[in-house]
Amino acid sequence: MDKKGKIYIALTALVVVFIIVLEYNKPQDINWFPSYAKHHKIPYGSYVFYEQLERIFTTKNIKDLKRPPFETLSNNTEINGTYFFLNGKVLFDDAELDKLLEWTAKGNTLVIASEEISKTLLDTLNLETSVVSNFNNFDNIFNLKLQNKDLDHIKKYAFKKSNFVSYFKSIDTTSTKIIATIANASKSDSIREKHHANVIKQAFGEGEIILNLFPKAYTNYFILKDDNKDYTAGLLSYLNTKQPIYFDNYYKSGKKSATSPLYVFLKAKELRWAYYLMLIGALFYVIFDGKRKQRAIPIVKPLKNQTLEFTRTIANMYYESGNHTDITHHKIQHFLEYIRTHLHLNTNTIDDTFITNLALRSNNTIEATKALFKAIEMLSNSTQITKEALEKLNADIETYKSNNTWKTKI
Repeated sequence: MDKKGKIYIALTALVVVFIIVLEYNKPQDINWFPSYAKHHKIPYGSYVFYEQLERIFTTKNIKDLKRPPFETLSNNTEINGTYFFLNGKVLFDDAELDKLLEWTAKGNTLVIASEEISKTLLDTLNLETSVVSNFNNFDNIFNLKLQNKDLDHIKKYAFKKSNFVSYFKSIDTTSTKIIATIANASKSDSIREKHHANVIKQAFGEGEIILNLFPKAYTNYFILKDDNKDYTAGLLSYLNTKQPIYFDNYYKSGKKSATSPLYVFLKAKELRWAYYLMLIGALFYVIFDGKRKQRAIPIVKPLKNQTLEFTRTIANMYYESGNHTDITHHKIQHFLEYIRTHLHLNTNTIDDTFITNLALRSNNTIEATKALFKAIEMLSNSTQITKEALEKLNADIETYKSNNTWKTKI
């Protein structure tokens, strides 16, 4: 390495050190990532909520599940109680949902707190969701209320950190009980708040399903803000504390374990930017130092086969237009031309002598040859040919041609 290259590296290292010092002394930004993970103490983690669960259910009755629900319920038939899902999105596949519903129908409770829920589950329960319009609500302040008269159903709980919130647009009123509602918070007394159901309970078999479209009600920020803990406690009052609760840690946006060897560098903002700047510096060094030593090699593009491109274009036009009749007739004429040029037979007269000679020269049986030309004759006289008939004719012709031993190279 020459002297100039060493100077570049030294300057890059100094810049990296300088930026690290500046970033280290900066106040750390609040992490608003919606992880919903029990070990996260960030605003949208569920550390506080999990602590409250331990007080309500006792530690021995709380089971952490890190495996998919389908695998958990398939391998363990002794699971009974409440299965609690908490995340921004909880989307089950059909097999997994069937397993959960089968488990719920046996007398268990399925709780899903998520802004987005599997459409198959919503259809099963005759539900539709939508988003609360924040028109005339530029501060994005929403009021939440409990509906149970045994609780404080008059009190409103405010939340100011959501750009949008979801609610149940359509529910089956005969089998659905509304647990809580949400509405835009208006500063004007002349505008009446319209409350929408966002937490519901519905019986399913011998068990029940509780759906909550406001999962932030279980996060650290919401619970520790003002008196919102009473709202969360009201939601938890619908759970049976005498049975175990299985807390899902599989459907979580926040992961506890490191998924990359660079986890230590990427976790800390200062080290992350130092790593990025090091990569950028190395890239600049390779570009500017290598540019003097290696001459650019021009790229010579090969000549395009215009005939092949033209043929493909015409073929695509025929196929996309759905004109299967014309394509079939062209295919038959092309096959007859193949017989004349490769097998040297006259195709003006199709009789038994022609069939016998063609079978011998093409290494096919007489029966197969007769069957093929019978299909050709039938399609030649047809005015409407389907896509399936065209594809079968093409397959039969290609199979017939593949048996031609005259093409085999020894």
